[in-house]
Amino acid sequence: MHTETIVLNKERNVTLTAMIQEVGGEYRSVLNRPAVIILPGGGYQFCSDREADPVAFPYLEAGFDAFILRYSVKEDAVWPNPLKDYDQAMELIRERAEKWHVLPDKIAVIGFSAGGHLAGAAATMVKNRPNAAILGYAVLREDTTREIMPDGPSIVEAVDEKTCPCFLFATRTDNVVPIQNTLDMMNALNQYQTSFECHIYDFGPHGFSTADHSIQSISTLISDRAKNWVGDSIGWLRDIFGEFWEQGLTKPRCKGHISDDQEAWLSLDCTIGRIFGNPEAKKVLADTIEKMRMEITPFSPELTFEDMMGILSSMKLRDLLAEHGIDRDRFDELDEKLGKVPNI
Repeated sequence: MHTETIVLNKERNVTLTAMIQEVGGEYRSVLNRPAVIILPGGGYQFCSDREADPVAFPYLEAGFDAFILRYSVKEDAVWPNPLKDYDQAMELIRERAEKWHVLPDKIAVIGFSAGGHLAGAAATMVKNRPNAAILGYAVLREDTTREIMPDGPSIVEAVDEKTCPCFLFATRTDNVVPIQNTLDMMNALNQYQTSFECHIYDFGPHGFSTADHSIQSISTLISDRAKNWVGDSIGWLRDIFGEFWEQGLTKPRCKGHISDDQEAWLSLDCTIGRIFGNPEAKKVLADTIEKMRMEITPFSPELTFEDMMGILSSMKLRDLLAEHGIDRDRFDELDEKLGKVPNI
């Protein structure tokens, strides 16, 4: 493994530590790797060592490259300096992706507490957004943000249709960052149909990092299950990014959003409303739609087929076809046809 520390801003003491693993050779099926950028917590006053290297190790073991960003803190943490630090770091990683054998579209950000606020900002309000975000006991609400960053933005209010998939974890009894931060973020992601996974453990302190006894004292009152967030988040990233397989990654098991309504091209995973509102899509699916008319009976005699499609407009077309056994053997063909229709 190659490790180097790059100074991003000498005046503000901003550094990026890169932990780059080998590819090829004995790693026969690994030619490029996904990566994580770790943003330690510390209330924007320091970057916690407990939430830096110890967090990187399990992701390295799982095959990811790891980067630790020590961003602007104390008097240098005037917003948006920390976000500019992240943006510079992500831009650098993607610029060097070929050299470092990093997959530029498979980079997740992991943030804790104030670092979670920064990771949330990265996921919602910059050009160089990550492809996934892991937010640990993160500062996400406006009122909590004001306590550590008076001019910092509310992450919950910044969530939009472009927000990347998120993995959230926290403890119910956190007395530093109220659990409502995580709950509100979960609701905001759900509002925009963004994929997420959330683990709220019943009890435990703020800032427990990986919850390993080498970091968190064995005498600390914390759920034994809190440490599971590490393995669960790695498994979740594999669902989102894909798993190592024959010189590449498998197709992701979970899409970034519940539907493909925000994608540039249509698919069976777009909603019925989106597809039926596109004249070109209806032409492409003309024979399938005719089968739907024959097979799907409206809820009541007063309803027409079009009325029923309007009621079901938020349902994915794939799910409706599968439910009624229509053209199941043609899904790949239909997806290919729809994939040539612009999503307008």
